[in-house]
Amino acid sequence: MPIVNRVADLQPDIQAWRRDIHQHPELLYDVHRTAAFVADRLREFGCDEVVTGIGQTGVVGVIKGRKPAGEGLKTIGLRADMDALPIDEQTNLPYASKNSGKMHACGHDGHTAMLLGAAKYLTETRNFDGTAVVIFQPAEEGGGGGKAMVDDGLMTRWGIQEVYGLHNMPGLAEGHFATNPGALLASSDSLEITVHGKGGHAGAGPHRAVDSVLIGSQIVNALQSIVARNVDPLKSAVISITMFNAGTAFNIIPEVAKLAGTVRTLDPEIRDLVERRIGEVADNVARAYGGSAETKYTRMYPVTMNHAREAGVAVEVARDVVGDDRVNDRATPLMGAEDFSFMLEARPGAFVFLGMGAGNECHHPAYTFNDNILSHGASYWVRLVEKTMPAG
Repeated sequence: MPIVNRVADLQPDIQAWRRDIHQHPELLYDVHRTAAFVADRLREFGCDEVVTGIGQTGVVGVIKGRKPAGEGLKTIGLRADMDALPIDEQTNLPYASKNSGKMHACGHDGHTAMLLGAAKYLTETRNFDGTAVVIFQPAEEGGGGGKAMVDDGLMTRWGIQEVYGLHNMPGLAEGHFATNPGALLASSDSLEITVHGKGGHAGAGPHRAVDSVLIGSQIVNALQSIVARNVDPLKSAVISITMFNAGTAFNIIPEVAKLAGTVRTLDPEIRDLVERRIGEVADNVARAYGGSAETKYTRMYPVTMNHAREAGVAVEVARDVVGDDRVNDRATPLMGAEDFSFMLEARPGAFVFLGMGAGNECHHPAYTFNDNILSHGASYWVRLVEKTMPAG
C-alpha cells in the first residue's frame, strides 16, 4: 500500500501546520505556544482524550479504535518532538523564524506536523482495533524531555505496550526509510576534568610551579589512547575534548585548568569502560606531573537501541508505504544521540529515519525541511497503527 490517499489529500494542511510551527520556534521545555497549537488541533480532530503538561510541557492524545485496548488488544505510542534550536535562521524563506536566535533546524516542526496529520486521519477513520497514543515531546535537544515524560507516567498512565519514533535524515534519498535492529544511535555523555597544579611565574620560575596547562594537554592526548587501546576495534567510541580553559595572563602559570567534552558509544559495556578509564587516565597523568585531576562524568542520553521484533514491524510498514527497494533494514548506526532512547528503555519499540534528499545537515542555519516527505511520514504512522492493530 503506497501513501494513503486521504493523507495525500491532507498534505496542504500538514504543510501549513509545519510552516506555522516553523515560524514560531521554541526551545527545550519552553514550548508553550507549540504545545497549545498541538493540543488545539488534537481536540479539533476529535481525539478521545487530550492531556497537556506531561513531562512539563508534553502533549498526549488518545485515539481509540473501533474496539479500544483491552481484552488482548494493544495500545501503541507514536512520538514526535516539538522543540527547536538556539540558532539564527539563514534561509530567507517567507515562513522563516520570527523568533530571533531560535530556529527549527532539525525538523521537529516536520515531525510534529506529520504526526498531527496521522492523528487527523486516525480520528476520522478509526480503522483499527486497539488504542493509538500520539506523543508530542518537549526538550529533545539536550533537555531530556523523553525521560521527563516517562518519569511523569507516560507509559503506565496510558498502558502503552510498544512505542515508535521517526526522524528526518538529510542525505538519505527523499522518501526512503532506514533503520536497524539493535543500536541505531549512540549514547551521549558529557565530561568535565578539573586539573589542579601550582601557580607560578611562567618565565622566571616555571621549575617551582606545577603546570596545569601542561598536565591538561597531556590528558587530552592520553584520553585518545582509551579508544585506540582499550576499546574493541570492532566497536565504536568517541571521546572529544571541546573546551580547554586556563590562565589569566601571558606570564603566569595557572593554578587550575578546566577541560570539557563529549563521549559517544554504541554499547552499554563500552560506555561503562570509557567512563571508568577517563577517570583513571586523568588522575594518573596528573599525578605523574605532580598535580591532581577531578573528573565529573555525566550520563545524558542512553544508546537508542531498537528492539528486534518492533524494528521488523517498522520495516514492514515502511515497505508498505514506499516499496521494498526504498527501505534499508540494516542501516549503519550513527554517533548522534536521541532521547527517544529513554522511551525504548521503558517499552519495546523502534526508531526509523525518513530520507530528506540532498540538502543541509541538521543543526545548520540554512537547514530547510523538505515538505515532500510529509505525506510519507504521516502515512508511515497511519499504516503502523493499522498494521499492528488491524480491525477485526
